[in-house]
Amino acid sequence: MLIASAQKAIGEILDPKLRQVFWKTLGLTILALIIIWNLTTVGLETFAVPFVSDWFASLSLPSWTGTMGLFAAIIAGLGLAVGLTFLIGPVSAVIAGLFLDDVAEHVEKQDYPNDKPGTAMPLGRSIIMSLKFFGIVILGNLLALMLLLVPGVNLIAFFAINGYLLGREYFEFAALRHHDAATVRMLRSRYSGTIIMGGLMIAGFLAIPIVNLMTPLFGAALMVHLHKAIASKAERTS
Repeated sequence: MLIASAQKAIGEILDPKLRQVFWKTLGLTILALIIIWNLTTVGLETFAVPFVSDWFASLSLPSWTGTMGLFAAIIAGLGLAVGLTFLIGPVSAVIAGLFLDDVAEHVEKQDYPNDKPGTAMPLGRSIIMSLKFFGIVILGNLLALMLLLVPGVNLIAFFAINGYLLGREYFEFAALRHHDAATVRMLRSRYSGTIIMGGLMIAGFLAIPIVNLMTPLFGAALMVHLHKAIASKAERTS
């Protein structure tokens, strides 16, 4: 069930229809990062760097310390570059969250044409879902970074946290297109192991640079297939 769902999802993220969603997500992600870079750079140049320079000047230190403002600017620039690299995944997750219903609708029409189509989320709910994905990705990566100095543990933490959270959120997204919240909670509880394993696959995409830009597309497609399989199995065993 899980492997078959993953194979279908991987095949579908290369579909021309979903590539359109990917390019829209990529373009808006780059635009957002450029805006963040410019706003942060202006803030550093206007406030942070002058403050550091003035502070060192006020200490009556040797003349060579006057270059500390320059060093601060260089360090700030490097830190900003690293920070933006860290934000690529989360920012793309927020933006792609606005298009997840397009992905789900395409997968359902293509692979389940005889099933009742799902109901798209209202815009407000899509925005909330996007922000939840953003928070999950940020939380998972921050917790993993906090454990960076503990060999092996950070990697385990990254996959454990992201596997659980991403699995839960993407499954809820796919399932809520067809069921009420109580039914979704029941399915998630009964098949939690399978859903977490699906989340680990999504976390695997998230861990690979550049490939992580396709995480939302893969996650949505995977959980549409997984939800269909789980719902069918639940119906047969009820």
